[in-house]
Amino acid sequence: MDKAQSSNVPKEQNSKRKQRIVKRSASCNKVLREWRRVNCDDQEKLKQFEPNQTSDLVNHALRTLRLDQRTSESQILKAWNHLIDPTLTAHAQPVGIRKGTLFVNVDNSVWLSEIVRYRRQEILERLQSCFGKEMIQRISFRIG
Repeated sequence: MDKAQSSNVPKEQNSKRKQRIVKRSASCNKVLREWRRVNCDDQEKLKQFEPNQTSDLVNHALRTLRLDQRTSESQILKAWNHLIDPTLTAHAQPVGIRKGTLFVNVDNSVWLSEIVRYRRQEILERLQSCFGKEMIQRISFRIG
C-alpha cells in the first residue's frame, strides 16, 4: 500500500495495524533472543523497577539492624550497674531483651537461687520504674 492509499484508510485501522506490528515485533524479538541464546531477562526486569528514595533505604537499613532495640539494650546495661546492688552486679549481667523479657546471666547456681528467691521482684520494679513496664515485663535468670 502506498502513502496515498494509506491516507484513505481510516485512523482506527492504522492504529490496529500498528498494534499488530508491535505484538509481532515483541514475539519476533523473543524468538530471536532464544535463537541467538541471549538472555535479556535481567535487563527487562531492571526496566520494571523504579529507583528507591534514600530515606526509604535508610529506614529499611535501620529496621534491619534493629538499632532502636540495641540502643535500649545498651541503656539497660548502663542502668543495670547504677540501679542494682554492686555485689549483685558482680555476679549477674543482662545479656539481651526480647519481647519484653530481660535475659540475665548469673555466675553460679547459688547466686541464681539468691536472686530468684529474694531479689527478682526488687530488680524488676527498679528497672520498670526506669524504663517503663512495656519495655521490661519479665526477667529471666539463667546460669551462663
